[in-house]
Amino acid sequence: MEEIKSIETFEEIISGNDPVIIKFYAGWCPDCTRLNMFIDEVIKDYSQYKWYEINRDNFPELAEKYNVMGIPSLLIFQNGEKSAHLHSANAKSPEQVRDFLDSQK
Repeated sequence: MEEIKSIETFEEIISGNDPVIIKFYAGWCPDCTRLNMFIDEVIKDYSQYKWYEINRDNFPELAEKYNVMGIPSLLIFQNGEKSAHLHSANAKSPEQVRDFLDSQK
């Protein structure tokens, strides 16, 4: 997963025609570590998305703008708009993440 390091890059990535997934995380977050243990297998199965991550502690204004109240959160963007949001409470297992992604089809 590619790390987003600026607001300009974030805006550029989410404005594309193809859907992208942005994972909001923080280095101190144990649930983020748990998600990282299984997310690579999920990414392989959902290659229709480009996957990125952003540290919410470095960009609190983006977390606030897109209602990221818990981490990790997975947000789907396309054409500059947020189309879906998997909140942290529902991102604790591979099955929960896959169910979320399957519901977007």
